[in-house]
Amino acid sequence: MPGRLEGKVAVITGGASGIGRESARRFAEEGARVCVVDLAQEAGERVAAEVGGLYLNADVTDPDAVQGMYRKTAEALGGLDVLFNNAGISPPEDSSILETDLDAYQRVQDVNLKSVFLCCKHGIPHLLERGGGSVINTASFVAVMGAATSQISYTASKGGVLAMSRELGVQFARQGVRVNALCPGPVNTPLLQELFAKDPEKAKRRLVHLPMGRFAEAREIANAALFLASDESSYITASTFLVDGGLSGAYVTPE
Repeated sequence: MPGRLEGKVAVITGGASGIGRESARRFAEEGARVCVVDLAQEAGERVAAEVGGLYLNADVTDPDAVQGMYRKTAEALGGLDVLFNNAGISPPEDSSILETDLDAYQRVQDVNLKSVFLCCKHGIPHLLERGGGSVINTASFVAVMGAATSQISYTASKGGVLAMSRELGVQFARQGVRVNALCPGPVNTPLLQELFAKDPEKAKRRLVHLPMGRFAEAREIANAALFLASDESSYITASTFLVDGGLSGAYVTPE
């Protein structure tokens, strides 16, 4: 049987690792031709080779680079159907508003929010040419919840991604382009593993709020992205698509 993304072309930014890498694998398993975009060239080339796709090295904060990556993908793979705008950073210098300086704040905004603006601005016209498509913007559960363990610019950027996605989802709903904000809960990544090793008490403080008692695996988030990319989600747009293990709905968690 054909896969859920058979015949579709997908561009995944931040595709060399984590959620992006797992999504490239899942999209390819379901028949998509995938373009992996990342600044980490060696890792990005590895993922692209694994999925039989295309790798492009592009700075998604640069308008010319974004336009170029879409043009090259369309030329190489025949068009664009899915934009998974997943690139993002969460540097340690982004912390409390009392400690985060303006340069650190702006860097996070550029990579996490400005890049989504640029990828939507220059990618959606390609989808319109095909008669429609799916845009998935990676936001976060922090876009709908507050945390005392603050990463102020990261949180602000993800709130911006959420609001922008909602606006675009409404704007393009009758033109066949669906836009959704994928909002993962905490994901089991090397960064979180390092946190556990360095500061078990701080890590435990984060884990206690999760009803399932564990962090998500990257493949679980990729499966959600796959659903939003596919025609199975044809009536879903402008949504806050939470994949957070119940975190945002919890008051007291199981013992």
